[in-house]
Amino acid sequence: MNPSIRYRLRLLAAIAALSLLVAPLGAQPTHAATQFVAHKVIGSLSNAVAFTFAPNGDVFYVNRLTGEINIWHAATKTKTNFFTVPNVVGASNNEQGLLGIALDPDYPSTPSVYVYATRDISGEEHNQILRITDNGGTGQNLTTVFSASTTAGQYHDGGRILFGPDGKLYATMGEAHGSAAAQQLGNPAGKVLRMNADGSVPNDNPFAGSRIWSYGLRNSFGLGFDPESGNLWETENGPACNDEINRIVKGGNFGWGPSQTCSTPPQPPKNTNQDGPNPILPKRFYTPTIAPTGIVFCEHCSLGARQNGTLFFGAHNTDQIRELHLTDNRRGVASQAVVFTGSTGIYSMEAGPDGRLYFSDHSGIWKLTRA
Repeated sequence: MNPSIRYRLRLLAAIAALSLLVAPLGAQPTHAATQFVAHKVIGSLSNAVAFTFAPNGDVFYVNRLTGEINIWHAATKTKTNFFTVPNVVGASNNEQGLLGIALDPDYPSTPSVYVYATRDISGEEHNQILRITDNGGTGQNLTTVFSASTTAGQYHDGGRILFGPDGKLYATMGEAHGSAAAQQLGNPAGKVLRMNADGSVPNDNPFAGSRIWSYGLRNSFGLGFDPESGNLWETENGPACNDEINRIVKGGNFGWGPSQTCSTPPQPPKNTNQDGPNPILPKRFYTPTIAPTGIVFCEHCSLGARQNGTLFFGAHNTDQIRELHLTDNRRGVASQAVVFTGSTGIYSMEAGPDGRLYFSDHSGIWKLTRA
């Protein structure tokens, strides 16, 4: 995740360009905010950048730097080690490591745990999706279901994975500081990927023989499906400008590429979304940058009737969680508000089997509630 020094450099660059962006940013509507509070569920964690829930309330969570996968058992409030992914590459000052985790939609009947990791494979770094079998709480049979054909890079590795309502596995992969790669349909970098549970290519993907679902993306940290519409939403980290919230569409080009600039013209957000055919603009963008991360939807999540159907996402640079009220057709953003400010950057957000919303930060995993 972005270290504080990197954040300051990005912020200074963004402030230099802010005078050019005040008018369009001011036009983005906000709404009155209900402030929520957080209650710690799992403490004393380190680098828990991704977590997910089992149907019984157990929490699987990762340590980005060590490759450890642990289970917090809801019934006993105890932690056990599940598996340690070997050869994970990561350092405290970059974005590599063990980055994502998901359970098979039929878990525990199909006891498969999936993770996304940057690994050293025969002396070369690769972003990979791995499948591990859960044998009574212990991981076995590590299998690679996807391995990138591009160098991972210390930054812009992506890593969010989740199963969609169609039963397919979706993943974000960053463009590894190579903006041109985001427009290359023969390269998985800078894309949202969609694959079968075994890593094979679904026959209804938009590009024949390819896992690519959408392209022209820079550095994605969050993916979430709207339970009301089935639409897929994504958080995108920009350069020194234009962090984004996107509604991902099949085969869509989101415009990141070698022509990107934080200068004007073109007016933002077109200046970072102008490459390739028919580039799609974000539904919401942020300058100065906030580093948006995890994203989740409230579906009767006990935060209030007004929050039902609302999109929530975290931000690492500002330690905040925002809620976005969508338009009536669920395809755009009507308004936003900051509803929580913590003491450290937000990593992931998830909905638990109880419907409530949870998030992770530098120190643990928390439940979001009304005051």
